[in-house]
Amino acid sequence: MIKLSADFIYPVSGPPVKEGVVIVDDSGKILKLDVKSNYNEDEIQVHKGIIVPGFVNTHCHLELSHMKGKVNTGTGLISFITNVVSQRKATESEIQSAIALAEKEMFEQGIVAVGDISNVTDTFNQKAQNNLRYFTFVEFFDFMQNDAALAEFNKYKAVFDQLSLPLGHNKSCVPHAPYSVSTKLFNLLNQVNPELKTTISIHNQETPPENQLFLDKTGGFIDFYNGFGLDLNDFEPDNKPSVHYALKYMNPFHRTLFVHNTLTTDSDIKVAQAWSKDVYWATCPNANLYIENNLPDYQSFINNDAQMTIGTDSLTSNWQLSVLEEMKTIKKYQSFVPFQTLLQWATLNGAKALGFDNELGSIEKGKTCGLNLLYDLNINNEMGPDTKVKRLI
Repeated sequence: MIKLSADFIYPVSGPPVKEGVVIVDDSGKILKLDVKSNYNEDEIQVHKGIIVPGFVNTHCHLELSHMKGKVNTGTGLISFITNVVSQRKATESEIQSAIALAEKEMFEQGIVAVGDISNVTDTFNQKAQNNLRYFTFVEFFDFMQNDAALAEFNKYKAVFDQLSLPLGHNKSCVPHAPYSVSTKLFNLLNQVNPELKTTISIHNQETPPENQLFLDKTGGFIDFYNGFGLDLNDFEPDNKPSVHYALKYMNPFHRTLFVHNTLTTDSDIKVAQAWSKDVYWATCPNANLYIENNLPDYQSFINNDAQMTIGTDSLTSNWQLSVLEEMKTIKKYQSFVPFQTLLQWATLNGAKALGFDNELGSIEKGKTCGLNLLYDLNINNEMGPDTKVKRLI
């Protein structure tokens, strides 16, 4: 049994506790949340800073870790995708070493669970070690070619079938993005995912050409597909932003995690949340700055009580894998977002989005949420530019 105290404990599920004490057993399970005055000083580990639950990273591409620094910043999404496709190859040892190192970084940065995209099996051996809890999204795409849908579905379904899940992990078959998934492939995905509620991830409204494609079939994706010898003859635009296409073909029964959302408007948010109460939004601000030099309009999400979560994307599109650094970036550029709101995005909302909230996301009796110490705080005893994280549990 361990008793941990700090200047404040932020359980997230309730208000901060000044000079609180959290008691955990040897397995990390929360036994009690109390106050320091009820204990002798010599039986408590006292820390300077604030104790928060372990972070949940709802969007990562761990398998791309070996590409760190290989793709230039500020190129825009289409050039970024082209570079990833052309530079992705590496030796098996390089890939596995980079994956292990990236996972270690996430662990040390206080991340306890990850929503991770997989196109191939490269991360599966690392995930089997159970260092972090994973929801693996095996991603499907056919570049909107209905004729190729079944073959592409079978290819990625074979990847999905090879993932054996450690206890507490989960997986699902998911569409890559509106601009890369045909109507036929959407239908195949809806048939394969279980009737039991799960989480479906999809990249959404990350770059202006994406909306252009669905509004009037113009923009950079036309040339992108032509560059690969593909056409969009079967595609007819709905004259609506891309999220409407996704909503038309996805299943509202499941939890749906829309990722990036840099161009998502107030109207788009309202439409999605009317479609399903189980809509979540993952923001990856450092990746958005890295690729497109743009950020979502967080005020619109706050105004609509949107269930926002935080992801890191990959080391191909980020300088590090740290949820804390993502929070600091949001605070730097859109400082009106309150710290406690950011903390909820980084913990409990992420756990709910992945279906892990029975155990993760908040400091509550019976949970094994992990505990992080945030220190080097600002004058308000909250996260500042110099704040660091130390994993306690």
